[in-house]
Amino acid sequence: MRSRFCGEHCPASPQISVIIPTFNSSRTLETCFTSIRNQTCKNIEAIVVDAYSTDDTCKVAQKYGARLLRLAAERSPARNLGAKEASGHFVFFIDSDMELTPNVIQEALKACIQQGADAVIIPEESVGEGFLAKCKELEKKMRWQEAYGEAPRFFKKSVFEFLGGYDERLVIGEDFELAQRVSSVRFKVGRIESIIRHHEGHLSLRKLTAKLYYYGKTLPTYARKKPLLSLKTSSPVRFLKNLSLLKQQPACYAGLCSLKLVEYLAYLSGALASLLSSE
Repeated sequence: MRSRFCGEHCPASPQISVIIPTFNSSRTLETCFTSIRNQTCKNIEAIVVDAYSTDDTCKVAQKYGARLLRLAAERSPARNLGAKEASGHFVFFIDSDMELTPNVIQEALKACIQQGADAVIIPEESVGEGFLAKCKELEKKMRWQEAYGEAPRFFKKSVFEFLGGYDERLVIGEDFELAQRVSSVRFKVGRIESIIRHHEGHLSLRKLTAKLYYYGKTLPTYARKKPLLSLKTSSPVRFLKNLSLLKQQPACYAGLCSLKLVEYLAYLSGALASLLSSE
């Protein structure tokens, strides 16, 4: 069946496969699909790789004409399965709580076709409710254009396949590890101006620390494979580089520093729990 995202007037243009791993994502998935439908580039297929959701995620995916695959796994295997099944010349990996601004895909295509990029970084803006969300918004902007602050999401499919996809052993840092492989074989990485809005919802410290504790339990695997990279991508040095923000947004800057301390402790606790349980 022809996807609802495909435009009848542009069958000859390169097709893009947007791959979305999901699990109980119905709260944000409609916004995500609406933003895909509203792209200025129309020759798109959407592929949802669902980890057996118990809410209406699959109904939403079917409502928007997405291809639906099932896999009980983390993001990396889900993304790789989506890429394997994709029919597009380009693969674009997003999360179910992301909203694309209208020109994202068109600009990413232009970077690949006209500027010779093999992979494309798309800046992300954090959107949410409450003070913690404002702190996360500040952190996202601090990561813009940093060497270890952003990773590509949009790839030529042939390049993604050549690289072997995401490392399925990694639950954290998989995007930065893939970005390092992109650079190591001298593929060209581009960056566009249009943004992705990452909808954080109403952040609570309890939920955030629980999630990061879980990620921390997988941190030793990432650190063993890429010890230097794991340090660079989690380094607090960026806070020192952005001291000017202290004057502009002192409350958010101070809140973010406090939040990052809690996050580091959650990561460390999870990592220690993982190491102790393996002994």
